[in-house]
Amino acid sequence: MRIVSFGFQTWGRKTLQALIDSEHEVVLAVTHPASESTYKAMWSDSVEELAREHGIPVHVTERADAETIDLVKRAEPDIIVVNSWYTWMPAELYNLPPHGTINLHDSLLPKFTGFSPVLWALISGASETGLTVHRMDEGLDTGDIIVQKTLPIGPDVTGTELVLAGMELIPAALNEALTAIDNGTAVWTPQNRAETTYFHKRTDRDSRIDWNWPAVDLERFVRALSAPYPQAFSHYRGERVEIVSASISETRYGGTPGRVVVQEGVGAAVVCGPESFRGGNHGLVIERVRTSDGVEHDGAEFFRRGGYLTDSPE
Repeated sequence: MRIVSFGFQTWGRKTLQALIDSEHEVVLAVTHPASESTYKAMWSDSVEELAREHGIPVHVTERADAETIDLVKRAEPDIIVVNSWYTWMPAELYNLPPHGTINLHDSLLPKFTGFSPVLWALISGASETGLTVHRMDEGLDTGDIIVQKTLPIGPDVTGTELVLAGMELIPAALNEALTAIDNGTAVWTPQNRAETTYFHKRTDRDSRIDWNWPAVDLERFVRALSAPYPQAFSHYRGERVEIVSASISETRYGGTPGRVVVQEGVGAAVVCGPESFRGGNHGLVIERVRTSDGVEHDGAEFFRRGGYLTDSPE
């Protein structure tokens, strides 16, 4: 089949590479210009460079405008393949090829529709994530599903490790979907909208620690926000500090959420969780922190003076 690829960042590049390695012909690659915004600058392997290396025509644009639609029409694709495309696509475009448009979304739809699905899945305590190939329609990640690949979420996995593992699902899932479409054997399964969970774009506020969360959730939160993602943070003695690594305390601690209590192991134990005044909660042991100058510190030493971790500088 003749394929037009819409994609950006490492997800888009891996998808384009899978298409190049397939038996199909990529007749046009459409991508966004490079960006320095927080999330777009991460996983920034270039779709444009890969396309040019293989002699594939490239169109770089912020949005699917009239010029983009015209270029796609002239490319005469049998299908459009999308992965990591940030802006709206009109029905005139996604319905243009005979086989329409398929999109790759890194969750098990209809769960974790929306943005940063892998991070939200890990933060939420889900037992698995994965990759869904679905037909593009007027909604966001709402079209009929053709292929899903499942990825278990291990007890110690970081957000970064999970994202990378999810990317490795792209070639097999894409080839399975394209083969079925090309052979006329595709089975499309409508999504159950009642099971949809939608997650918003992440901002700096979403990385701030809420000390009212249980320690088990906070430990997972810290793991989810591993570099290069903006890491979990709080404030200590007027300074913003990032929590690089943490664990769940052996001892149960009582008092006020955010209070640094005592050294435990290689870190400092902090009171956390609901109704912490009852003394029934495990604490979060902060093992490594990073200060605003980029320097990492041992948690036990850094918090040796005790005090409180707070939502804002005090």
